[in-house]
Amino acid sequence: MSHGDDAYGAALEAAVRHSAAWLDSLAHRHVGPAAEAHDLTGVFGGSLPREGMPAAEVVDFLARAAEPGLMAMPSGRFFGWVIGGTLPAALATDWLVSAWDQNAGLRYATPAMAAIEECAGAWLLKLLGLPGDSDVGFVTGATMANFTGMAAGRWRLLADAGWDLDRDGLAGAPRIRCFVGRERHDTVDLGLRYLGLGAPVPVEADQQGRLVPEALDAALRAGTGPALVCLQAGNLHSGAFDPFPEAIRVARSHGAWVHVDGAFGLWAAAAPGLRHLTAGAGEADSWGTDAHKTLNVPYDCGIAIVRDAAALRSAMGLHASYLVHDAEGPGDPFEKVPELSRRARGVPVWAALKSLGRDGVAAQVGGLAAAAAGIAEGLRGIDGVEVLNDVQYTQVSVAFGDDATTRAVTARIIGDGKVWMSGSRWRDRDILRISVSNWRTAGDDVATAVDAVGSALAAVRGSRA
Repeated sequence: MSHGDDAYGAALEAAVRHSAAWLDSLAHRHVGPAAEAHDLTGVFGGSLPREGMPAAEVVDFLARAAEPGLMAMPSGRFFGWVIGGTLPAALATDWLVSAWDQNAGLRYATPAMAAIEECAGAWLLKLLGLPGDSDVGFVTGATMANFTGMAAGRWRLLADAGWDLDRDGLAGAPRIRCFVGRERHDTVDLGLRYLGLGAPVPVEADQQGRLVPEALDAALRAGTGPALVCLQAGNLHSGAFDPFPEAIRVARSHGAWVHVDGAFGLWAAAAPGLRHLTAGAGEADSWGTDAHKTLNVPYDCGIAIVRDAAALRSAMGLHASYLVHDAEGPGDPFEKVPELSRRARGVPVWAALKSLGRDGVAAQVGGLAAAAAGIAEGLRGIDGVEVLNDVQYTQVSVAFGDDATTRAVTARIIGDGKVWMSGSRWRDRDILRISVSNWRTAGDDVATAVDAVGSALAAVRGSRA
């Protein structure tokens, strides 16, 4: 082998060794990091050395030095935010993607990547019950997935209003009125800000965070002009789903484009026992989700899905003389995302789906919901614990009487490290939010989670006695 081949071999061997050690540690390690960022900047910083370090030594140094600052997010005992783990086939395939080093923007240049992603997209549309002729793009995460779907909506709404967005920009364009449920995720507002559409009109939501269709109708009737409605599959705190049939019917009666933020909730459609939660969502115009959350592929991998392919490609595409376009087929990947250069994010998605199969995806999604239900049931048996939401999917929100006690219990749980759960604020109360998103989470992890919460509450009470 050449000198370069020797360097690759040694570096990859080191990476595999350290990766295996990390994965082996997940079953027993303290979930939270042992060091903070400011503790580590001195380790990784300083002056850039004059001479370089051999590749394998770089990997060894990096793995050992970073270890104290790693959060055990891939652990089955991690319940923070909505962050999944990584399936074995998806992780290994992601290594292949890095080794192949393909810029996955053009079908002509990287036909294997394009074909794999197109097949993954077709499987996703079938699994999620979405129109089979929709365009699918692989983006960084749910924020950009929502941005992409709403960008297609912006283009279509303005084109239908007789405005050439590509030529004339937004200045002077008809104003697009945007409507969201009062409990939408804040990244929807962020996407609208990126698009120059301004702050949306918040629409009344019920006690579980579901948008009220009658309130949406009243809000739409209060004005005129193009409208974009964003609905939600999976409330951040309750896991609740907007009433899609009624809300979409209202939006359609006003000529609105409908986008669904389904970052983690859209996957409910893949599980027969949960599919009713997404009933009617397939009648929308665009959808955003994140394969890292519920499907469990490596970061980063959001998925943008748009029924109106012409609108998506007009909003995202470009034409340059040096790009060799594939004249046939379903369009180039770069026409469906905000990036020209990107890694082949859809390949680990294909690997995850191939390794699980339809039944495996259903079992995985159903298992996450069952674990959440098990945690909620266990917590209801502990005096002083209030489960605040209807646990229908993967989210459990709890409180412990007053806000101070809830904050103290949350801090105890994080400090103890047996599990990791994040605090939040919902319905004017501080809460502990438990998100079940990892394929590794099993019965023992459910029991550990319940015990950790109970022990933390007992410790807080004891400290005040």
